[in-house]
Amino acid sequence: MSTARRRTNPFQFLKEVRQEGEKVTWTTWKETVITTIMVFIMVVLAGIFFFVVDSALGMIVRFALSFGGGGDVS
Repeated sequence: MSTARRRTNPFQFLKEVRQEGEKVTWTTWKETVITTIMVFIMVVLAGIFFFVVDSALGMIVRFALSFGGGGDVS
């Protein structure tokens, strides 16, 4: 079930692309910089969070394994 497509002249196509491009709202440099800084801050906070959670879970596992009497688990 195919629908017939209207052939578009390449020049008409480029004209329509340019018209659509003019409708785009581009961000300013200030907005781009602020958003980039916010992303870096969130990455650092996520890294700290996962480090703390990983350390806590590691301590819990080491504590639980220490009851096995198999010696030092490091």
